[in-house]
Amino acid sequence: MENHSSLPSRLREIIEDFQYSEGREKIELLIQYAENMPEIPAELQSNHSEMEAVEECMTPVFVQAQLHNGKLNFYFDVPRESPTVRGFAAIMGEGLSGCSPQEVLAIPNDFFKRMGLEQVLTMQRMNGLSAILAHMKRLAAQSLSD
Repeated sequence: MENHSSLPSRLREIIEDFQYSEGREKIELLIQYAENMPEIPAELQSNHSEMEAVEECMTPVFVQAQLHNGKLNFYFDVPRESPTVRGFAAIMGEGLSGCSPQEVLAIPNDFFKRMGLEQVLTMQRMNGLSAILAHMKRLAAQSLSD
């Protein structure tokens, strides 16, 4: 696995929180992120069609990236009934918002394995986490070409 220093500082802090937690605590931390996920901005609520679906996820996950002054902000809409996926989306939004597109593209595809989530989540859920990151990377790459 790649060095922690290749990750944005906020994402590194989140990973460390998960590394210090064990078993059920990891799920509780994930649910805490889910509960604290910010609502999508009003303009996206009224124009939800501007958000992109992460098709690979069984849970309905919608995301939008906005580029301001060379920095990305990610907005997610994930049902409250899917707390693990919602929690991971919240982590990604918090951990990567304010990053440049290049920083997002540099995130290792398996970075979340450092969090130990495979101990408490099914492989299907882990695949969903990979799909969310892959979609965020596509949006970051797209922002470079716009």
